[in-house]
Amino acid sequence: MSAIRLPYLLFVGDERNDSNAKTAFGVRQWRPEACVAQWNLPGGTVDIGLPRMTPAEAVAQGARSLLIGIAPVGGGIAPHWVAPICEAIEAGLDVVSGMHMRLGSVEAIRDTAARCGRTLHDVRHSEVRFPVGTGVRRSGKRLLTVGTDCALGKKYTALALTRAFQAAGHAATFRATGQTGILISGAGVAIDAVVADFIAGAAEWLSPANAPDHWDIIEGQGSLLHPSYAGVSLGLLHGSQPDAMVLCHDPSRLHIEDHPGFPIPPLEEVMDLHLRHARRVNPASRFVGIALNTSRLSPDAAAALLEDTGRRHGLPAIDPLRSDLAPVVRLATA
Repeated sequence: MSAIRLPYLLFVGDERNDSNAKTAFGVRQWRPEACVAQWNLPGGTVDIGLPRMTPAEAVAQGARSLLIGIAPVGGGIAPHWVAPICEAIEAGLDVVSGMHMRLGSVEAIRDTAARCGRTLHDVRHSEVRFPVGTGVRRSGKRLLTVGTDCALGKKYTALALTRAFQAAGHAATFRATGQTGILISGAGVAIDAVVADFIAGAAEWLSPANAPDHWDIIEGQGSLLHPSYAGVSLGLLHGSQPDAMVLCHDPSRLHIEDHPGFPIPPLEEVMDLHLRHARRVNPASRFVGIALNTSRLSPDAAAALLEDTGRRHGLPAIDPLRSDLAPVVRLATA
């Protein structure tokens, strides 16, 4: 990550779904100083709140790298992105991607970068050889954000909680487990790019033994409820051995996104499912909060929902971008 030249031009292409542009939104929210502009292709409607510029215009404003801000299902580079990416390289930009498909695997991108002397960065892929998970308990404390679905706030909650722990005087480190978290924090492991046998071991490596009062705040991935990605979620859960968990949920979703045949169960059932798996590796694991994504609600409606959710479940209910997170910190550290 230290070799990446900042700031970024954020590529959102012709994307129309905000959820698929979560990398662009995340970096814009948490690293605003590293962002110059966004680049939309014709037909693209995603707006992350930055000026719209072409690569040449962004370079003139100081941009040094093009960040692929889209995370489509499957993590591939769409064929119609290739020419624009090459245009950005020829304008003087390096290219940064968090997708499964490596930039250098596309001949035109690889050859253009070589000809122009530009660097291609694939942050999702690690050169570390991770061990198999051991299940052995290690010192230090760990909080893992878990969710009822993908792309609903696990990363934002973990980042906000890290700041809240630190503000309360606790030693705390954010541990990124996805490409966007890595781009924000500068380090981490993209858990979904690890061979399945080594996911738990990678999570153990990511949050090693530490001082007894140190907290690792670990970014969750996927969902145990998801028909496609539950394996990643379970491996991360076992390797993290969380002392505390925060359940993240979007109250507007009644089923797994893009999977209408998979309804989201009541939150108490979801928490019970996680506890049964977490306590396999840490018998003391417990929930210390519920994080709701209330971005679609008015402030009054959000406050009412958070109060009702907290009362029904006997836990602090927060929105990571709207609420005071101190109650979660106090319960976790009590």
